[in-house]
Amino acid sequence: MEIPKFSHEYGKPGMEFLPHRPPFLFVDKLIAADNTGCVGEFTYRPEEFEYLTPTSGGKAAVPGVILIESMSQVAGAGMVSQGFVGGKDKEAVFAFAAVDKARFRRPVRLGDTLVTVVRNEKVRRPLGVFSLKGYVNGELVAEALVKCMLSERAKAREA
Repeated sequence: MEIPKFSHEYGKPGMEFLPHRPPFLFVDKLIAADNTGCVGEFTYRPEEFEYLTPTSGGKAAVPGVILIESMSQVAGAGMVSQGFVGGKDKEAVFAFAAVDKARFRRPVRLGDTLVTVVRNEKVRRPLGVFSLKGYVNGELVAEALVKCMLSERAKAREA
């Protein structure tokens, strides 16, 4: 796996870019981004997915819907990092419009770290189209083309 070079390196937690919070935050770190795409990672820690049952291999497999959500959250973090949505007084809001061409090439197990590479296919608010590729140990494990509605809302004030 060769990770493309992006002009802005971050290495910051996904929480700094996304409105999502545990247990539904699936970006540990946004590594790098620019207007062409981004790369980020998430480790599927067993203690956070206790509801998944082990398979014959001894470790539970991560469901495809969670893989797609994880990869899409990396795309969202990239959008916020580049100022496409969100900002100082506004919170980014993302909603799936479509998931196409989803392919799962091998199971992702609890304990694995998924590295997601995103290519921005088309970003013209309110719609973003993203090509997602997920890798574990350098091996392509999942890919999809997703369309998301991109919008904003005022950030809630802290009491």
